[in-house]
Amino acid sequence: MNIVVDASVMVAVVANESEKDALIRMTQGADLIAPNSIHWEIGNAFSAMFKRKRITLAQAQKAIEIYTSIPINFVDVDIRESLKIADELGIYAYDAYLLQCAIKFASPLISLDRVLLAHARQKRIRVMEVSQ
Repeated sequence: MNIVVDASVMVAVVANESEKDALIRMTQGADLIAPNSIHWEIGNAFSAMFKRKRITLAQAQKAIEIYTSIPINFVDVDIRESLKIADELGIYAYDAYLLQCAIKFASPLISLDRVLLAHARQKRIRVMEVSQ
């Protein structure tokens, strides 16, 4: 089974956040897919952690090493279709790329972003979320 993963999931796993174990269990045995844009989102997430003094450059670089070792199938998505979704839902393109990826590959989306998951449900995309 394919599962579309977003940056929140990847950061939680590589930064050893509290949801890590549950996320690994939920995706075990699945083929992970993500739009190419996830690289830039992950970089942005770590730069935000720098600003909040939550992580050092050395820690971020170690996390990126872990991230690059995770088998993810990076895919292109149709920017035109993604922008239609962004316009329809009033969301950023980065979120629309994830939704378009899930639609294109008829796959569920896993995320820690509850707003993104709500938008996915609006598009009738199956979602996976960590119970809290």
